Amino acid sequence: MYAIALILLIAVVPGFLMRRKAPPPVVKPVATQGPAAAGTPATSPPALGVSSQADSMALPADSQRVVAPAVPEDTVVVRSALYRYALSTRGGRIVSSRFTRYESMNPADTNTAGARDTIEVLQPTTGLLATRLVVGGRTIDIGATVFTASVDSVVVTNAPVSVTFSGEAGGIGIVRTYTFAPDDYQIQVEGRYTGVGDAGATLLVDLGNGFRNTESNADENYREYGVVTKLNDTELTRFSSLEPASSRTLTGPFEWVALKSKYFVAGLFAYDSTGAGIVGNIGGVVAQVTDIVKNPTSARVTASITVPTSGIARWRIYLGPMEYDRLTAMGRDFDDVNPYGWPGFRTVIRPFAVAIRTLFVWLHSTLGMGYGMVIVTFGILVRILLWPLNQKAMRSMTAMQAIQPELTALQARHKDDPQRLQQEMLKLYKTNNVNPFGGCWPMLLPYPLLLAVFFVLANTIELRGEQFLWMPDLSRADPLYIIPIVMAISMFGLSKISTMGMPPNPQSKMMMYMMPVVMLVFLLNFASGLNLYYAVQNLASLPQQWLIMQQRQKLALARVAPVTVHTKPAANAKRSK
Repeated sequence: MYAIALILLIAVVPGFLMRRKAPPPVVKPVATQGPAAAGTPATSPPALGVSSQADSMALPADSQRVVAPAVPEDTVVVRSALYRYALSTRGGRIVSSRFTRYESMNPADTNTAGARDTIEVLQPTTGLLATRLVVGGRTIDIGATVFTASVDSVVVTNAPVSVTFSGEAGGIGIVRTYTFAPDDYQIQVEGRYTGVGDAGATLLVDLGNGFRNTESNADENYREYGVVTKLNDTELTRFSSLEPASSRTLTGPFEWVALKSKYFVAGLFAYDSTGAGIVGNIGGVVAQVTDIVKNPTSARVTASITVPTSGIARWRIYLGPMEYDRLTAMGRDFDDVNPYGWPGFRTVIRPFAVAIRTLFVWLHSTLGMGYGMVIVTFGILVRILLWPLNQKAMRSMTAMQAIQPELTALQARHKDDPQRLQQEMLKLYKTNNVNPFGGCWPMLLPYPLLLAVFFVLANTIELRGEQFLWMPDLSRADPLYIIPIVMAISMFGLSKISTMGMPPNPQSKMMMYMMPVVMLVFLLNFASGLNLYYAVQNLASLPQQWLIMQQRQKLALARVAPVTVHTKPAANAKRSK
């Protein structure tokens, strides 16, 4: 029990120590045009590592900045059952993204009647997919160019619908086509650039400077902000790791690059010039701090895409919630855009996390179970499956406790002879058929599962807004703190039962009282779904712990039971009678 509590503390403490005062809800505005181009022509990919703002964002010495004159812009609205996107004719960028199946938990998004608004994830000052074209020593600011749109608004129902923006900037003819699906958050994008020349060009795609806060716990949401890149493995660069007034350049080619919050993501996937599929030609990514605070909540992210001599560049953008099935359908391990665990442990934890999340979704969608009952069922199922391992571990621990007095006597007898002591201890283990490590490995095997459950229940969007009993949202803390208290009390009960029938131990007694209090303090404000799982695990463990305690007491009684010796009367005593 203490080992499980320890591993939970290891999982919880880093996030607890990273807590900081939540920044203001409004992020500082950032100019739409942004800094100078982030990258170099297609023949020169970005440099590796961390560089200064001047190094990573500078243009070649002979380059010229071409900016279109200010012209009024219009907005094209694209609607479906899943989303409401708004695209500006200035630069053809996405300036609004609302997901109709999700409500904002941000108190600022609640109207006077107390009703919640649908989620808006994009910052209104920057938008998404503003681009610049680096060609022939020039940088053409397409994001400042006003295009002509093919439609004013469109509703996507049964089949994909395309919206085209056309115009000219710096002598380059530009046609950008967006194709929207009725039942997906995936957007197909094609850009045609006439006049790029035989050397091709580099397209710099702006992924914005971070999302709006959509959660009730802004501090927790901001900690998850970051840029994720996929080369051989996924790599998460959190905004909070960036130094103020600096930028970090990541080298490609990447298969995809994404900007994420806790529950939502904008992922960019690049195509080759023939449209044959993803080839990983995102040349590099620059993440530049734009909101200078101790732990940034805003960082401008720019990715470069090669434009071949044909002048045609294609890519996909996923702009939506991190629903596992949809992320998986994107391919290229995009389901790992929200990495579980810490670097070095993700390889071990991820298979368990994916399996757990898949099972949760299956139980919910196939059997029609609410996610609260899914957590309860899963907790009981895990305890049943781990019963043999726990039984083996507890029996081994009971056997070790039974020979503890003899071990103590050996240690006192041979305290000055370590070699003899070791020999006698091994002999004692062999005589009593005890493996001193038998109680360890069965307890270690479930640890990856335990950690995976922690990360899944703390971060999965499927629990967001799910009600269970008195808890309005399993992804948020229990407002009445009932579940954390039940978790702590059940933990104390397990500890109490586990020490019954054992010799008095002041350290064990202290741990029995202290550990439930420590776990209660750390987990009090964590997701109620997570505390529900731990409470169910503890309650489901009580019968097994009780049986082990009874077995231990029987063994203890057998070892101290009095022995009756029967003797025959003496022969001379009979003769005397």
